[in-house]
Amino acid sequence: MIEEILGALPLKPGSTVVDGTLGLAGHSLRFIDKIRPGGTLVGFEWDENMLAEATRRIGEQRDVVVHLIHKDFREIRVVMDGLDLKADGILLDLGLNSAQVDDPGRGFSFQTPGPLDMRMDRSKGEPAAALLNRLSIHQIADLLKDLGDERWAVAIARIIIEKRKEKPLKTTQDLVDCVLAAIPPGARDKRIHPATRTFQAIRIAVNQELEGLEEAIRDAAETLTVDGVLAVLSYHSGEDRIVKHTMRDLAEGDYDELSRKPLVATQEETLRNPRSRSAKLRALKRLKTLQT
Repeated sequence: MIEEILGALPLKPGSTVVDGTLGLAGHSLRFIDKIRPGGTLVGFEWDENMLAEATRRIGEQRDVVVHLIHKDFREIRVVMDGLDLKADGILLDLGLNSAQVDDPGRGFSFQTPGPLDMRMDRSKGEPAAALLNRLSIHQIADLLKDLGDERWAVAIARIIIEKRKEKPLKTTQDLVDCVLAAIPPGARDKRIHPATRTFQAIRIAVNQELEGLEEAIRDAAETLTVDGVLAVLSYHSGEDRIVKHTMRDLAEGDYDELSRKPLVATQEETLRNPRSRSAKLRALKRLKTLQT
């Protein structure tokens, strides 16, 4: 949804823009074109591999200042204060980068066998396998229901517990097998793989993606200049619910919600990129400086 994002963010030569999730720098490279000469890009990426590739792709830029930060966007306020910068535009893309999904060594995808890891930042945290091998049946079921909207959550949790008694879960295929054993063939959603919601829920839990999201949105909003815009792309109902309620709460004060309904990907884009079908874009404009 790059065109919709560029339409929402008021970028021009000399602007300061924040890319909260660099990925492979696709968004950032378009931002750079908009803000040169004299602009500043601040990019956040908590995946070390993604950061290295984004750094390579951006390369040496003339007429633009570039700061690439190996941190999660939840630290945006601290970093921006440290750089003594305010942003004219901020993008928080809460989705998973396709390169991460397609890398079997990361364990994000049910399509290819690999280690059951799912950590965005592999230098810290607990892999998905360790999480699933220690949680109780009730904890697993609640996780799948709350973060994946999975109606077969209890059955899947029960199978996971049974399987790990025989041997601990280690691979993505182990988890796929649990899902397929729990959901009868006739009850499976024909539009998506049966393991889609389970993998989504566990990834969100492993990376604690919803924790601190409201605070991060508020912090990002406070780093905006007057007339600056914060745009957030979400892909999951839990994410979008937090984004919507936080923006509407902020809009009661010194901000304006640019649209009551989120923008969604066009039919052309969803055909070209099926992963965009669940994307929702919301944007918030700062009207005046917050009172201190």
